[in-house]
Amino acid sequence: VAVAHRELLALACDPCWDTGHHERVMLHAPYAFDISDYELWVTLLAGGLVVLAPPGRLDTAALTRLIRQEEITAVHFTAGLFRVLAEDAPGALAGVREVLTGGDVVSPVAVQRVLEHAPGAVVRQLYGPTEATLCATQHEVRAPYTAGAAVPIGRPLADTRTYVLDAHLRPVPQGVTGEVYLAGAGLARGYLNLPGRTAEQFVADPFGPPGARMYRTGDLARWNADWQLEFAGRADH
Repeated sequence: VAVAHRELLALACDPCWDTGHHERVMLHAPYAFDISDYELWVTLLAGGLVVLAPPGRLDTAALTRLIRQEEITAVHFTAGLFRVLAEDAPGALAGVREVLTGGDVVSPVAVQRVLEHAPGAVVRQLYGPTEATLCATQHEVRAPYTAGAAVPIGRPLADTRTYVLDAHLRPVPQGVTGEVYLAGAGLARGYLNLPGRTAEQFVADPFGPPGARMYRTGDLARWNADWQLEFAGRADH
């Protein structure tokens, strides 16, 4: 996926990061993995400190030591690792001010367990593919929180347009499931040296300015009563 500096800058300068929580952020993702876009650039462009995790696999005990010793204030975990930490070592996050997670369905029970042990923290779910430069929507959860059916994937970032459309590219009503399309400042250029695939997935945006494109995610979602997006599976399953 070809992501230009302009798209990365749009992500790093989004107002959702203006929380003061990203002072000491742990870098434990490979730099070629899009999570490092947050760990590196959101942190550094806000004047924060990036704490490099030691090489190799980190178990929950090692993560706990690192978070406490380095006084980590914000950290990102994939949904799977977030669930493992919530089950095995939720106290590891007690001093963290913001925990970001995503990349798969986030367990509401895991969110509740983390907030029970870190009541002052924010759990922020991020949604979006690499084609949207890490994330296109986000949703904050704070204590007190009781686990429900699902954690919403939230509302769009600034300068991001999120559409839920039917098979004829028409917006569906609130509460009706449709396919998610993404557009705006964070949209990638396409797939490097794959013009056919790029044309298939990055299509004309009929709702944007002339020449605008949108990305067909293949994800299904609906707008809930609060106009928060709720993930509803994949269109190809």
